[in-house]
Amino acid sequence: MIALRLAAKGHLEGETLVARLVTTHKDDRVSFLGRDYQLTSQEGAWAYYSRDDHAIALRGKAEDLDGDVIMLPPNASSAHRLIRANSQHNSLLITEQCDQLCVMCSQPPKTKHTDMFAAFMLACVMAPQDAVIGITGGEPMLYKEQLFALLLQVHAERPDLTFHVLTNAQHFEPEDVETLKSPAFNNVLWAIPVFAAAPEVHDRIVGKAGAFEQLLKTFDLLSHTFAQIEIRTVVMQSNQAHLAALADFLTTYIPFASQWSIMQMEKIGYGRMNWRKEFFDTSTDFAMTARALCIAHGRGLDARLFNFPLCTVPSAYQRYAVASISDWKCKFEDFCEGCGLRDQCGGFFEWYDVESGFETIGYYE
Repeated sequence: MIALRLAAKGHLEGETLVARLVTTHKDDRVSFLGRDYQLTSQEGAWAYYSRDDHAIALRGKAEDLDGDVIMLPPNASSAHRLIRANSQHNSLLITEQCDQLCVMCSQPPKTKHTDMFAAFMLACVMAPQDAVIGITGGEPMLYKEQLFALLLQVHAERPDLTFHVLTNAQHFEPEDVETLKSPAFNNVLWAIPVFAAAPEVHDRIVGKAGAFEQLLKTFDLLSHTFAQIEIRTVVMQSNQAHLAALADFLTTYIPFASQWSIMQMEKIGYGRMNWRKEFFDTSTDFAMTARALCIAHGRGLDARLFNFPLCTVPSAYQRYAVASISDWKCKFEDFCEGCGLRDQCGGFFEWYDVESGFETIGYYE
């Protein structure tokens, strides 16, 4: 698994350091801002960097870290890799607080919050050209004012960047409409989970009464803006029988949605706790998922399969499967060796367990 934190040493005092690591001098805007730390040596497992008279060391190979943006608090023994230059899966964790308790949540909420918006702002300014940056939580919109300010400020300095914001959509309000019409939000895709068109089913899955009703208000509000919307649905035992009805609902009542991501569960967090109760094995019963895909595409909604290894999907529907598992938490099993579809496949989650996972695994020569 790719490390998102690196053992570090050398930054002993002052403010939290946000810097870009470079192996050679770069003549660009980030360098002009004085945020580059240049490689001085690689000594065994440690890469040493410096700027002026300040030196830091990170445990890693310099060639793997070139262009990465790191955050290193004073006296800290590890640095956060906020932006990995060679990755398409960069996300900023805004908060671990959340006002829902989804039964399959891979990032269970915590009560404490540490404000890192200033560091995130710097990291975005130093991101590679045309980068796509995820915004996640917890629930990022619990800090809506700061989040909106971040998106507006970054757009003013880096209009080439786009953002993918995962939100439960419970905190949009009518007074937000004018802000959301700003050009900065043309670069934002709002990823909103909807688990069923039946309010009682959706509300039970997210652990919040009235959540579906609030979603309807939010979608009505967003329809008056230029918002780009991705609908996300995790397939579970609780909702798999409702997928076709959800496809009908989305294509009828939210026709402005640009994408529907149908996702498999992660066996971590609450997903691990509720695995036996909620994991639905689509490798043995793909019928309702197939029906939902057919309804969506027949009505013009781009529906795709996320976190579905190709060997668990009938061949007729493999074209809808996206290699979506983030690089830092993706693995391939021993039986993947030699599979003819491996280069096209997204693999399995790092914490996937063969013994309790998909029953029917295909193999392709």
